[in-house]
Amino acid sequence: MTGSPIPISAGSGNWLAFLVGEDTPLRESIDLVHALFEEPRIRVLDTSNNYGGGESERRIGLAIREYGGVPDDFLIVTKADRDSATGEFSGVRMRRSLEESRERMGLERFPLLYLHDPENTTWESAMADDGPVAALVEARDAGLIGVLGVAGGPAALMQRYVETGLFDALITHNRYTLVDRSADTLLTVAADRGLHVTNAAPYGGGLLTAWPPPLERYAYAPVSEGIRSSAERVADICRRHDVPLAAAALNFSLRDPRIDRTIVGMRTIGDLAATIELAETPVPAAVWAELESVPLATADWRDPR
Repeated sequence: MTGSPIPISAGSGNWLAFLVGEDTPLRESIDLVHALFEEPRIRVLDTSNNYGGGESERRIGLAIREYGGVPDDFLIVTKADRDSATGEFSGVRMRRSLEESRERMGLERFPLLYLHDPENTTWESAMADDGPVAALVEARDAGLIGVLGVAGGPAALMQRYVETGLFDALITHNRYTLVDRSADTLLTVAADRGLHVTNAAPYGGGLLTAWPPPLERYAYAPVSEGIRSSAERVADICRRHDVPLAAAALNFSLRDPRIDRTIVGMRTIGDLAATIELAETPVPAAVWAELESVPLATADWRDPR
């Protein structure tokens, strides 16, 4: 095992995991990473510099060292982040973020790395000659990054970054689910331009995992009345057809041909087994037809259209 760069494969049947785990026993986190390394249906682990204040990357690094390296056919993906304490989002900070990630995980090079959450700075600052985008392009040109992507929330802003032509991969989160299609145009634009497209948070942060929902929240905020109403209708359709709500939510993303991978959060090996079961749960065509007819609260979407 050398941890050598591998190509970014396409195909909407793929999915990947991300690990935070700071409130999970360390041994469970390490065992999960090892299980992912040995699970042929998942060949990507996604993390970020600031997940868990760096604890996610630290635990992945411990797991890599204990395992003896990263399997040759496995991809570790991370993201360059602003400073979590000061909010600094500069070129200098991006270089430091990259170095922190390399040190924590013991990796010299990242085959795929994302600029993370650029909505936390201005467009002008992000695109400045000495700004975060320029710093990561420089790191890519120096060989520290293979493919450079952009990951964030607001769909219109993400589309603006996509259209610069500087990025070859995209992560959008919470904007393409059973109850929110804010990123629909973004997905089409990115796919048409040949970007590798990843859809994150198909459960909307937990609302679409079970009914009644375990949390009355959607996309990191209290759920609106309109989105909750749509989710309740979706849940009723799934109940009538004996399809788990979470299975429909996950497969909604997996079945879209514009989406190459889907991010699902995991903390334990049990989460891994449950995710595989949900991904492989058949969802009849009649269910999809009914789900498409559910009225959506477009005015309540994170990015109203």
